[in-house]
Amino acid sequence: MPYSFTSDRTSFHVPGPLTDASPLPDPAAAHPAATAPPLTRAVILARGLGTRMRAAESRAELTTQQADAAQAGLKAMIPIGRPFLDFVLSALADAGYAHVCLVIGPEHDSVRHHYAAHPPARVHLTYAVQDLPRGTADALLAAEGFADGDSVLVLNGDNYYPVTALSALRTLGEAGTVLFDADALSRLGNVPPERLRAFALADVDADGYMTRLVEKPDERTFAARGPHALISMNMWRVPPAIFAACRAIEPSSRGELELPHAVEHLRQQAGVRFRVLRSAEPVFDLSRQGDIAPVAAALRHIEPRP
Repeated sequence: MPYSFTSDRTSFHVPGPLTDASPLPDPAAAHPAATAPPLTRAVILARGLGTRMRAAESRAELTTQQADAAQAGLKAMIPIGRPFLDFVLSALADAGYAHVCLVIGPEHDSVRHHYAAHPPARVHLTYAVQDLPRGTADALLAAEGFADGDSVLVLNGDNYYPVTALSALRTLGEAGTVLFDADALSRLGNVPPERLRAFALADVDADGYMTRLVEKPDERTFAARGPHALISMNMWRVPPAIFAACRAIEPSSRGELELPHAVEHLRQQAGVRFRVLRSAEPVFDLSRQGDIAPVAAALRHIEPRP
């Protein structure tokens, strides 16, 4: 069973055994018309510069190895007993994915070296290189050959998602996403309320499909959704048409090609509907140096088996 513990006066929800029954609805039972086969492929976006992770935090207590990895900005390889990415790969394997593409930069030889020395046993790992950090949509384009004309799961390399959510999207049968309850993310995970606005809000219609995605909402917009606002943590089951959408969008105000913009383009311009599954489980976010100790504590009882 899941359980909670307290560390540094902050309470975290720890995932229970990886065989726990999913609290999410069975996608096939809820939408019998969704008949696409279960996914086998997942793309992990791990190319970012790690600007926030590189920023020193006086209160962050890091080991020498963690401090070195944080300064390198490669969040997926932060050691928390094992590299953080081992936990992500293990969760994907538990959820039934067999093939994983890791999008990295040309300078990320340490990732290749680690997995050459410690090859995953339960997933087949391949790499795609994003030459420059031009955003998450551009990163996904680097993995187009890996997708090979099929739907894929796309997820961040600095988030640990619940196995139940990963599994539910695998068998969803159509384009979709899992949205997370704002209160649960803060109360059970390591994302404080003041950081939730850095993520995207979503609206959902009566049939369970996304109708709007609001990136980095202002305080008034966020407050209007209430304590159980639905938060996107950038995990999507996307159809092959996503790659054309990634090419069609313009750079954001940050000068990047953003995956949420490509999703919205696909929804608005191509009429692709994104089915929403809701979760009240936490996502553990490894964005800053101050996240390392809480995430390590939350995952310490999981033995990763990638």
